[in-house]
Amino acid sequence: MLRRIAFLMCLALAGVGARAQTALDPALVERVRQLAETAARATAPPGTRVAVEIGQLDARLRLAPCQQIQPYLPPGIAVWGRSRIGLRCTVGAARWNVTLPVRVSVYGRVVVASGPLPAGVNLSQEQLAMADIDIAAEPGAVFTDASQLIGRTLARPVGAAEAVRAPALKSRLWFTAGETVQVSAVGEGFAVSSEAQAMSAGIEGQEVRVRFESGRVASGRAVGERRVELLL
Repeated sequence: MLRRIAFLMCLALAGVGARAQTALDPALVERVRQLAETAARATAPPGTRVAVEIGQLDARLRLAPCQQIQPYLPPGIAVWGRSRIGLRCTVGAARWNVTLPVRVSVYGRVVVASGPLPAGVNLSQEQLAMADIDIAAEPGAVFTDASQLIGRTLARPVGAAEAVRAPALKSRLWFTAGETVQVSAVGEGFAVSSEAQAMSAGIEGQEVRVRFESGRVASGRAVGERRVELLL
């Protein structure tokens, strides 16, 4: 009987230790915050403000006590918006590896809709305004200059005070098949430019094939009015 009681006490103590491990040390929380902020600022536009909210580890976790926990950025995970920071035990009785939920907000002044805008509308200055919003709340590039959007057509509705993001815009037709286009290739220490004939329509941001006077065919990306950038 005494042996059974001792066994149950050991289990209880182990459970307490494991639950205590889910309560993160304030110094570790600050390291996680700094890691997330640094990663977010690396891709944030100038003049924006980054804020990080740290979540909690899953209460169901039973982690062995650890003397040294290393926070890290999991590969392939976007830092903006709802994300996760990895935590791994590097010095302890048992090595473990978990992720901690975080929310990274990036506040900036960008172009928003001054009122509800339906799909298909051609944007005008009166339909646009500037506002400070969390640009990390949704995917898609934002705009800081309303003149870049004048005349563009919406592919989907945009709500009032909602940022007008790149995915909401219809892609522009930069040139048609058969047109002569200016092809450029830029690399480390070099830049080459020449003319070629478009073999298909050049839709903004999409791949297009061009044929040079020599007969050589190459693939590029439509980037502007009768302009193609080679895919190196």
